[in-house]
Amino acid sequence: MKTQFTPKELATVKVVRNEIMRTGKVPSIRQVMSAMEYRSPQSVSRIFDELIKKGVLSRTVEGKYLFNEGVATSNTNPGTVDVPLIGTASCGTPVFAEENIEGYFPISERIAPPSQKHFLLRAEGDSMNKKNIYDGDLVLVQKKNTAHNGDLVVALIDDEATIKEFQRHGDMVALRPHSTNLMHKPIILSEEFQIQGVVVKAIPASFFNP
Repeated sequence: MKTQFTPKELATVKVVRNEIMRTGKVPSIRQVMSAMEYRSPQSVSRIFDELIKKGVLSRTVEGKYLFNEGVATSNTNPGTVDVPLIGTASCGTPVFAEENIEGYFPISERIAPPSQKHFLLRAEGDSMNKKNIYDGDLVLVQKKNTAHNGDLVVALIDDEATIKEFQRHGDMVALRPHSTNLMHKPIILSEEFQIQGVVVKAIPASFFNP
């Protein structure tokens, strides 16, 4: 039998999930108070106490709150989390700079679990159109600094982000395009790049520009 949650508790779970998505940390009581426009931290404290009783939150001996994603997912209806849009895949600046955030888009928790950190990039060009990533699409990326052969990754090369297929061969890496445009060639590297994340899904530009 599923645990029952009040509307305020469900709203608090959403705020907690969004903050974990943005920072990787459970928000403080005062942060939740501000986000939900409560006048007193006691209101949030009581909700946190109820979420602890229901297993969604737990508290360490140091007084820090932990979020139990498995319990929350099995007991609450999957909703959305706010995922930041951080520029363009070839914007020429480090993609995780806070000042590059253009806004936030609600994405289903089934696609972007709050226990993992995600971001969105706007694709530019046609180098990955054979993988159904087209110019102007928003690409959902799970933040990671490692990848397996065959993963589509966001790689940072000389402060420029690019989306390509990752292939490692010994101490060399090939970042391969998948394009109908034969002008695009593999980029061959050793260690002079950083993996910023692994592509989860491309969201067509038409979804945002009907």
